[in-house]
Amino acid sequence: MNKAFTPELLQSIIENQAEYLRPLLFVGAHVHLFDSQVGDMENADILLGVGFIVGTGPGIVTAAGDDNALVIDCAGMVIVPMVMDARTVLGLNEDRSSDVGTLWPGNTGSFAIVDSELARDASTAVATVLAQPESVAAVVIDGKVVLWNGERTVNAPARPDRTHAGEVAPSTSPYLGMWIDESDFLHQELTADGRYDETRGGRPHAYQGNFWIDGDRIDYLDDLGFWAFGEFVDGVLHHGPYTLTRR
Repeated sequence: MNKAFTPELLQSIIENQAEYLRPLLFVGAHVHLFDSQVGDMENADILLGVGFIVGTGPGIVTAAGDDNALVIDCAGMVIVPMVMDARTVLGLNEDRSSDVGTLWPGNTGSFAIVDSELARDASTAVATVLAQPESVAAVVIDGKVVLWNGERTVNAPARPDRTHAGEVAPSTSPYLGMWIDESDFLHQELTADGRYDETRGGRPHAYQGNFWIDGDRIDYLDDLGFWAFGEFVDGVLHHGPYTLTRR
């Protein structure tokens, strides 16, 4: 078992973040790139710039001293992307510039490191990340370590509070009021109690439910059980095929 993922190494990584004088270099892993043209790599290294991948493949470690790299030994570990796009893996994008998540140089440095005992192939590695995050050696997002030995680091955002998910909440958003689409078919009222009420084609209460506004995005939970969303852009509400203005 790899014992390189120590608290001391994590501390060095965190202290290095501010000025990033020493690029992070993850060495000796089995890397699943999830790339449309390049397969897996054995005994491969990943060199990180500020948030993005500078190099991927065997032998980068030979120049670790040139860059004064901070080396993380990943022997016996498997690395998989944290952003996975089936189109990329299947080669269904028109060109490689559209590939998302692949661990190819120039792309975002977001990946997970899993002990090979828990990752006999790419799919089991991904399953371990999703189902057993406490067993994951490390997770890197945009070049920063957010999970270390299954524990969240200071770089990780606060855990989302799901205890009140779906509950109605009062709103003080400046977007409250009556919104009407260009054809006068849809009238959508957003009220301060966090509820919406739609009139469609003169039919009152066609849809009713709760809403939450976060920045310029609005999420709807209808009383029938389905979710929908909208976006406020330059004083206009875009909701599905409708364009609404406040009256």
